[in-house]
Amino acid sequence: MNRKCKSIQALITNRCFLRFSEKQFLVDASHVSEQWKYYSRSPFQLRKIRNPKISSSLNLSSHSHSYSSNSNSTKIGFLGWYLDKLHLHPLITKGVTTSLIYVAADLTSQMIASEYSGSIDLKRTLRMAAYGMLILGPTQHFWFNSMSKFLPKRDTLTSLKKLFMGQAIFGPCITSIFFSYNAALQGENGAQIVARLKRDLLPTLVNGLLYWPICDFVTYKNIPVHLQPLVNSSCSYVWTIYLTYMASLTKVSTD
Repeated sequence: MNRKCKSIQALITNRCFLRFSEKQFLVDASHVSEQWKYYSRSPFQLRKIRNPKISSSLNLSSHSHSYSSNSNSTKIGFLGWYLDKLHLHPLITKGVTTSLIYVAADLTSQMIASEYSGSIDLKRTLRMAAYGMLILGPTQHFWFNSMSKFLPKRDTLTSLKKLFMGQAIFGPCITSIFFSYNAALQGENGAQIVARLKRDLLPTLVNGLLYWPICDFVTYKNIPVHLQPLVNSSCSYVWTIYLTYMASLTKVSTD
């Protein structure tokens, strides 16, 4: 009798537990369903609650994307315009750039010259502008492109080879052209031009050895070929102040 009572009591307990579990399951299921309906409308909210690290990384990525877009927009200014012109019209762009640098260098040279009288020699400045536009700019373009084709590497040894060729070939040739061009436009004849070259060319090249090897090595080693004329012309600013001064010296008497 006692065994039957205990079995009946256990059966009743099990049934009550099953009913309670069934009700709890239904409540939990309905609660989950409501939550899913709410979060399905805003999935980013669900991600944010489930994994806050993901949401923070999303926020960081969005901020970095906006920052990169802003930084890219700042690059699209004068530099972007210049690089675009350099790609589309390399000869004209390099010529104009070199011309402007030579104009600035000549004006600086005139202002700091000891015999500066308070007036600007515009003819001399125009000579420098024409030289940069028509002679030096295109010459630099072909020279640096040729160097990159014959010696395409940019390691230390190759850069030293380019440096040596620049000092042995390009430097003497372009300096001779510079002195001859300015002397001819100042009305000097052939004999006077030759005498000027004998007087001024060698000292100028010797002084250039104190300046240009460092500039050339940095240019050949670290600068892409399409920007090498720009860097070379920028280095020429200081050098051209000296060159324009030498070119403005009085003519050599051949009598």
